[in-house]
Amino acid sequence: MQYRDYGQTGAISALGFGCMRLPELERNGKWYIDEEKAIPMLRRAAQLGVNYFDTGYFYCHHNSEATVGRALKPLRGSVLISTKCPMGELKSAADYRGWFERSLRELDTDYVDYYHFWSLDIGTFQQKVIGLGLLREAQKLKDEGLVRHISFSFHDDAKHIKEIIDRGELFETMLVQYNLLDRSNEEMIAYAAAKGLGVAAMGPVGGGRLAAPTELYARMTGKGQMPTYELALKYVLGNPNISCALSGMGDEEMLRKNVAVASEAAALSPEEWQQIGDSLERLRRFSDLYCTGCAYCQPCPAGIDIPKIFNAYTYHNVYGLKEHAKEQFSEYLQKGGATRKDCKDCGFCERKCPQHLKIRAELSRVEGILQTA
Repeated sequence: MQYRDYGQTGAISALGFGCMRLPELERNGKWYIDEEKAIPMLRRAAQLGVNYFDTGYFYCHHNSEATVGRALKPLRGSVLISTKCPMGELKSAADYRGWFERSLRELDTDYVDYYHFWSLDIGTFQQKVIGLGLLREAQKLKDEGLVRHISFSFHDDAKHIKEIIDRGELFETMLVQYNLLDRSNEEMIAYAAAKGLGVAAMGPVGGGRLAAPTELYARMTGKGQMPTYELALKYVLGNPNISCALSGMGDEEMLRKNVAVASEAAALSPEEWQQIGDSLERLRRFSDLYCTGCAYCQPCPAGIDIPKIFNAYTYHNVYGLKEHAKEQFSEYLQKGGATRKDCKDCGFCERKCPQHLKIRAELSRVEGILQTA
């Protein structure tokens, strides 16, 4: 296993274990973690060199923290445990400590290594972290030795990360989405690293969608085949500003494969990493439908989310992720998303498109492909 500096907090394994996809069982309408599988897998991960385990109270039907605590209790001195404060549940500063103490009991440990402000957006940061004085509460936990490091996970427009880092003087590490298909946080990842924060990437295999076999590597490099999960992990770990790729693993085969990639001395050379990033953009540009996602066509008078539909097609056409493209479009439809049949033929979108796309005709074509992909 390779290890990297996690900001200024110490060394962390290049692969972290995300504990939100542990194997589960359902009995009489209630969910349980299959601990006969989960506990040996968590301990096996530690034996293979993984030292960072990330959980949260709501993971695995509220059972993840307790299972992680039981699995890692005999190894507590050699592993790092991360958990999170659910910001949506906080109404007062006292709630912050209350949720922490609940996690501490579930984990059955004396301290937490990394305690996250969970799923921050800029509104929650301003109204709760700053507005309720939660950084003072976090400092109290550190002063009492209950928390080693204060962190945050982020789900918002990347431009807001800078304010959170600049105003959140206690923050030592950051957890953000980052993978081959979503590089929107890349600039702010570099900013965080420059400010001394450790950065962990969630979703390095795209929530599992990059685990499926594709020809993505060959398309990008013109070279032979590489399993897409391997390419995805190598790309994330090839970013010098990433400390850890945090992967949700549900079985030992996935664990073994990911550990093998994270144990290589060099995931990708800087030149290879840059080439793959450039190739992704070139592939997208030379697609038969080059939608940049600028959203000038929005808001559509009929409510059609044109960029979302065209982005799903990019997964299908450019990256060869056909099943994921189909799932994305199906999910959009299930949420009541408007489509070409709802179009008012006003032409607003085509007048606004900088690429001069024939959007209405493309919607008809693309939706037909995604419905049969």
